[in-house]
Amino acid sequence: MTILVTGGAGYIGAHTTVQLIEQNHDVVIIDNLSHSTIEPLRRIEAITGEMPRFYQGNVQDRQLLQLIFQRHNIEAVIHFAGSKSVGESVADPLAYYHNNIASTLVLCQTMSRFNVFNLVFSSSAAVYGNNASVPVLENMPTQATSPYGRTKLMIEQILEDLHATDSRWSIARLRYFNPIGAHYSGLIGEDPQGLPSNLVPYLSQVAMGSLEQLAVFGDDYDTPDGTGIRDFIHVVDLADAHQKSLHFIAGHPGLHTFNLGTGRGHSVLEMIAAFELASGKTIPYTIHPRREGDIGKSWACAELAKAKLGWQAKRTLQQMLQDAWRWQLQNPEGYEQPLLNQPIPLRMAS
Repeated sequence: MTILVTGGAGYIGAHTTVQLIEQNHDVVIIDNLSHSTIEPLRRIEAITGEMPRFYQGNVQDRQLLQLIFQRHNIEAVIHFAGSKSVGESVADPLAYYHNNIASTLVLCQTMSRFNVFNLVFSSSAAVYGNNASVPVLENMPTQATSPYGRTKLMIEQILEDLHATDSRWSIARLRYFNPIGAHYSGLIGEDPQGLPSNLVPYLSQVAMGSLEQLAVFGDDYDTPDGTGIRDFIHVVDLADAHQKSLHFIAGHPGLHTFNLGTGRGHSVLEMIAAFELASGKTIPYTIHPRREGDIGKSWACAELAKAKLGWQAKRTLQQMLQDAWRWQLQNPEGYEQPLLNQPIPLRMAS
């Protein structure tokens, strides 16, 4: 199968591309490199032996997108491309609404023009907002609390309306929780541009000495230690869910929504302690007020994905953090440090 991966040079996109190639799919990537570089593609080739075909550009570029569909026999799309920081979305909501929604509209219009109706959409648990009930089920009310979350929710509604008017569409909306970790090789991982906005990259840089201390936002939530609780999932488990979703929608036309998580939450203070164990480093931290848009606790019920996709998260929290730490140690400057014949270790048991 030939698959277009939008945002395929990004964190989750690169890991998913590795899995797709290992499953003998042909992968075409479009990415504007606003949150990444060309280096992940070289790392993908080092891992798989194959360089995915790549187009640098924005998914909103209708002419470029049409060119890709004309050149390649695209059979399905995995749509990762989009802005993803809660804090940035609060500061600049218009940019988030324009980038995330407009790109999806152009993509779906182009897919329809070329009779491609299989789509896996990268949604988020942020669509649930500050839901008081945990674990979170797919049929619970959606009430996003940030512009980022609302863009995901709006796109989900667009896809629902699209399917309602044209039954040829087969769509999986994947609401995943908090991806962390890295490929076991240490060759690809999360490489934030500038100051990290996610917890584990921040922990990694504090452990490396690049940042002085971690800022913990809020210690007065209704949780056992007062800090926020999240469901952290290994990015390789997440990538596996995407390729399983592709196979599922190919045989099950319709609109499908799946939570992707481990079903267990960990607080910020628990994550600090676990990362100290994984890295052997002490993580200094300070407590700050809550951030606008953040929620107290969230973890998934992923039983539907298990039943329908045959998928469940396999890797433990310690594996996630050990892989994240290995990536940081091997790439202290992230992708700014080019790959120089770096050996690839034997695959570790999952």
